[in-house]
Amino acid sequence: MYQVSDLEKQFTAALKSIARRSDLKSYVEQTPQLNRLLRLTADRYVTGEHRKDGLKVGRKLVDKGYAVSIEYIGENTTVATECEAAALEMMALIHDLSQGGVPARVSFDLSHIGLSLDKEFAFSHLMNLAEQAQEAGVELFISMEESSKTDDILSVYERAASFYPNIGITLQAHLTRTPQDLAAIVALPSRIRIVKGAYQEPADCSIPRSSTLSDRYLELVESTIRQGHRVSIATHDEHIIEEVLERGWLSNSDVEFEMLYGIRPDLSSSLKAAGHPVRIYLTYGHQWFLYLCHRIAEYPPNLFQAVMDMVSSEEVEVIKAYD
Repeated sequence: MYQVSDLEKQFTAALKSIARRSDLKSYVEQTPQLNRLLRLTADRYVTGEHRKDGLKVGRKLVDKGYAVSIEYIGENTTVATECEAAALEMMALIHDLSQGGVPARVSFDLSHIGLSLDKEFAFSHLMNLAEQAQEAGVELFISMEESSKTDDILSVYERAASFYPNIGITLQAHLTRTPQDLAAIVALPSRIRIVKGAYQEPADCSIPRSSTLSDRYLELVESTIRQGHRVSIATHDEHIIEEVLERGWLSNSDVEFEMLYGIRPDLSSSLKAAGHPVRIYLTYGHQWFLYLCHRIAEYPPNLFQAVMDMVSSEEVEVIKAYD
């Protein structure tokens, strides 16, 4: 298992702070040369800027035997018309998945469709999406965001999921509150995705990356399975993966691994080859800056790959690594 040094931990914290800087994000977006350079790096983790890009990669992965999740990237949207446009894009994605016969789940942040403006605004959009998705046979999945939003996210989710069982929720193992949050939603029938958590959180409400966090993660997975939920084990941590396999949790047909596109495709491929269910989480869209920062921050050696992608004359072809 890769051991992160103290310097890399400091780098991770700094990069996560940079990711939240809206002024830096705007600067990148408005500086063509810098945007183009960083876009070369983002190509390893983001399928493209348009829906057709995500659908194209999704179809290829399904044909290779993977399940897929697709997200139209965006969060912390504070302009009502942009929230409405994001919801319309997600509706178009649901329609295209249904018409194209691509069995995929649609993932998103509630703050992309209005949570940062008004909880009821986001709830209204979610209900519209859930109704269309249920008719299309598509599962929706709510991602988790900063801990300051957790109460609102869970509140909106619980209300909507009481009407539509095709809505799943993500829980972050690194938040100390998560066992209680899991207990509170035990009666809802939807799938639960367990992640470690990518956001920089205060020490008084979170567990740092450590063996303690790994143990907490496994406890949450075990509890979720025991309660009869369908579970997505969203991790690239080989220690956790080995423990999951050793404990036989994958013998349950309601349990799957979920991994991010472009991160350790060799690991996804080997697990699939061994007969384990693997879902790949795909993203597309223009708002890739935050996503890129998190992908590099969560595994500092990715920075070396990022630099190589910037100077390489060859097009990044991530999909081939999933054979």
